Amino acid sequence: MHVIATAGHVDHGKSTLVRALTGMEPDRWAEERRRGMTIDLGFAWTTLPSAATVAFVDVPGHERFVPNMLAGVGPVPAAMLVVAADEGWKPQSTEHLAALTALDVRHGLLVVTRSDLAGPAAATAEASAELSGTPLADVEAVAVSGTTGAGLDELRAALDRLVARLPAADPAAPVRLWIDRAFSITGAGTVVTGTLGAGRLRVGDELALDAAAGRGGASGRGGAAGLGAGPLVRIRGLQALGEPAGEITAVARVAVNLRGVPRDRITRGAALLTPGRFRTTDLIDVRITGDPATGLPATLTLHAGSASVPVRVRPLGADTCRLRLARPLPLRVGDRALLRDPGRHHVAGGVTVLDVVPPGLSRRGAARARAATLAAMDGRPDPAGELRRRLLVTGADLAAMGVPPAGRPVTGDWYADRAHWEHLAARLAGEVTAYRDQHPLEPGAPVEALRHRLGLPDRALVEALVRPPLTSAAGRISAGPPGIPAELADLVGRAFDGLGEFAAPEAHDLAALGLAERQLAAAVRAGLLFRLAPQVFLRPGTPGRAVPRLAALPQPFTLSEARRALDTTRRVAVPLLELLDREGLTSRDADDRRTVG
Repeated sequence: MHVIATAGHVDHGKSTLVRALTGMEPDRWAEERRRGMTIDLGFAWTTLPSAATVAFVDVPGHERFVPNMLAGVGPVPAAMLVVAADEGWKPQSTEHLAALTALDVRHGLLVVTRSDLAGPAAATAEASAELSGTPLADVEAVAVSGTTGAGLDELRAALDRLVARLPAADPAAPVRLWIDRAFSITGAGTVVTGTLGAGRLRVGDELALDAAAGRGGASGRGGAAGLGAGPLVRIRGLQALGEPAGEITAVARVAVNLRGVPRDRITRGAALLTPGRFRTTDLIDVRITGDPATGLPATLTLHAGSASVPVRVRPLGADTCRLRLARPLPLRVGDRALLRDPGRHHVAGGVTVLDVVPPGLSRRGAARARAATLAAMDGRPDPAGELRRRLLVTGADLAAMGVPPAGRPVTGDWYADRAHWEHLAARLAGEVTAYRDQHPLEPGAPVEALRHRLGLPDRALVEALVRPPLTSAAGRISAGPPGIPAELADLVGRAFDGLGEFAAPEAHDLAALGLAERQLAAAVRAGLLFRLAPQVFLRPGTPGRAVPRLAALPQPFTLSEARRALDTTRRVAVPLLELLDREGLTSRDADDRRTVG
């Protein structure tokens, strides 16, 4: 299927033309048919001579209904610009063309209607002159009469040539279905319609309902509101061209029956999104083509997809500005939209989204520096550029911005600017050394402490930065084997002064020397002590030296015989023999005697 929107001045025969091409009535409201004027969006479809199907989004031409017109044109890839032969170019023709130009619609037809009332040559020449210099400058022109049917066959052939030139949609792309209608059907529930520009929909799929749906007013937050914000909803049923379908692939006009969603939660301008693949944002940096950015009013209306949102404008450069949206929208880098001044019925210009997660501008000179950065951006996805600007970012965040990640992540889903990554590695080595100097008794710097010092968002990034001579173990990072402070070695030596080979200092004697738990643990790690029991410390290697002494005893031997042979206390002998039992160096008999080996 292909989708084409109409455009043009009121009463120039857009709906009559669609009716003649399709045999269907695009005006849905009785008020529209009574007044003979399209007020809201209409839809109809037909099959072309090539067997291709084309669906028309018929938009209103009156200046009072331009927001409705823009909701229909926004998501559509091609337009049929209609000009009446007997009236020629009119003010709404100009505004509609300005809107198509702002949205960068490059595919279309010029259709001169009512050719039965006047010769089409003058209107065709006038319209072609107006199209000159716009993306639609070279479109084909066809003269028709919706009343007599003259020229309709030529128009169908021209439509066939047009749809053959339209770029193919990506069926694997994430779905962003801008909703242009929402209504309830008895027994079915809530139904929404829109133009599916990419991806595919299946019955049973879960989609994220854009958090802006059914909600007005400012979000109260700056910057991005999150990935796939909004509740998940399930597709209960699908229709295309009035027929039910289990699966629909872009491009298509679709009706989606949603399960368990109240009608009052969804309004035009909401969107259904592939979960986790879009970022809703109420702050964007953009390039504008049209009016100079410095001359824009402080408040305008942004039209994106089928949404219409008031925005506050902050000029940054000659053609760049920052927009704060009254509510978040699911926007991506490279999206096209337009700014309109509704009070003057004026399209201020087209918008290319450059950044959907822009930095703050609170520091002196930040706005000027930001303008220089934006001047080098063109709205095309630039993974390397995003990494240079953001330094560290997840692949999921990049993809949600509309920038597919390139290269390999540094760890997990994290991508880093290479120069920044090397700088972090150097800083990590310095921080580990500084921590060792400040805490000589500890076996290294805690990963969490290093994460805070480096300002990193994830512990995994700290671990990924470790390279020789740094090592990581047990949640700490160290620079080679820990040194043994001379003061600690001296205290441990003094603790064993006057004690036998298998004796252990008393706890109160250790405390009196200043060997608290922290110092004792450091001495154990450094190999100065062997911890036999929680409060029993021996010289290193003592258990191994005990075995030959015990082997010299008559076998088997008792605890008392072992204690006398080692010249130690019961406090040491009991845990020492239990350790030798566990290690298989001694074995314990039923009568509590032991045998070496």
